[in-house]
Amino acid sequence: MEESPDLIAARRVLALEVEGLQALSASLDGAFIRSVDCVMAVTGRVVVTGMGKSGHVARKIAATLASTGTPAHYVHPGEASHGDLGMIAEKDAVIALSNSGNTAELADIIAYTRRFSIPLIAITAKRESTLARQANHVLLLPPAEEACPMGLAPTTSTTLMLALGDALAVALLERRSFSSADFQLLHPGGMLGRRLLQVRDLMHAGDELPLTAPDTPMREALLTMTTRRFGCVGVVDGSGALCGVLTDGDLRRHMNADLLQQTAAEIMTPAPKTIRVSALAAEALGLMNRYAITSLFVVDEDSETPRPVGILHIHDCLRAGVA
Repeated sequence: MEESPDLIAARRVLALEVEGLQALSASLDGAFIRSVDCVMAVTGRVVVTGMGKSGHVARKIAATLASTGTPAHYVHPGEASHGDLGMIAEKDAVIALSNSGNTAELADIIAYTRRFSIPLIAITAKRESTLARQANHVLLLPPAEEACPMGLAPTTSTTLMLALGDALAVALLERRSFSSADFQLLHPGGMLGRRLLQVRDLMHAGDELPLTAPDTPMREALLTMTTRRFGCVGVVDGSGALCGVLTDGDLRRHMNADLLQQTAAEIMTPAPKTIRVSALAAEALGLMNRYAITSLFVVDEDSETPRPVGILHIHDCLRAGVA
């Protein structure tokens, strides 16, 4: 069967853009490193700008930078000429996007950065353009065929700009040692925020912890288990280290007439599963599912022995939307 013209067109577009991305990757050089150095040295914000389709890409790059630890915002070139130049401060840096490098609307922003010695990073395909000649650093796009049959609509070129912005954001993220905890701080809402919740955000601590000593009679251990309502009791030794856990399953396995006369140490399961306080809640949920348990004791990761600092129940994860 003859292939649909729509699929042929789609595959041609993707093939051209992949080819462009491969050329972009191969062309990266010291200019990229110097651009990262430049942004790292900024004590203000990164202002990203561009006109038309480049402007839409610039908005996305600014959003990605801001969400990964590099304060950034977008300034529209047209609005900049009518007062929004005030949104660019002397401690900022500017990243300007223009495939041709001769976008007229960028002229006032370029002149403003030169007047006040504000670092300017250009993303353009034309080395001899006005933008490239005036910039402190030039991230040059390699020659790439636009996917539009007429070669007019920005397609491959905007894909390369977008990818280069992502590469810059991730390189900066790694330079800053930006962690999942930092990421969660900037993404508290939605599915991403829930995925990045840590155990410390959901665990129960303090007086809520169901703990007992190894020599505690089972009648007392059962009382602790009942009043704390986690379905388990942690058994801690004289040094405060977690040496075992008592669960409903342990009670069933040891059910006999002498149960209440025995001690917690005689009934407990030794070396219970635990989770670090800084672990993601998703990791804790996976552990509980894997071992078919409903609670995990949270231990102090800085201690040589597993000292319990909290407890996490599977319902805590589910209520928080962790899945």
